[in-house]
Amino acid sequence: QVQMTESGGGSVQPGGSLRLSCSASGDTAMYTHFCMAWFRQAPGKEREGLGIIDRFGDTRYEDSVEGRFTISRDNAEKTLTLEMTNLNTDDTAMYYCAARRWDCRGYDYSAYQFRGQGIQVTVSA
Repeated sequence: QVQMTESGGGSVQPGGSLRLSCSASGDTAMYTHFCMAWFRQAPGKEREGLGIIDRFGDTRYEDSVEGRFTISRDNAEKTLTLEMTNLNTDDTAMYYCAARRWDCRGYDYSAYQFRGQGIQVTVSA
């Protein structure tokens, strides 16, 4: 099994920045072959996908975060990162990292076998 653990959440003012990290542990021998993604869920809303990074390092983003959020991965450290800039109150949510072996399956959260517990990000004045 693979355990995914998010860190770096917290509170920030509108316009601010935050960096989330997701560390993988356990059976990570195939980490370089993982497709990984970030999701979030705000109170009263459905979970939404934010961005994906495939095993080749290629990324794509959901429209609402394109240009503000950046996903990267460090295969040696087995860490996934989400850099968030120009945050606004609509970005307040619980953020989750997720991974699956081999090919990506878009923003179908259930298709990711390995998921973190989530971390809170709050954007408020």
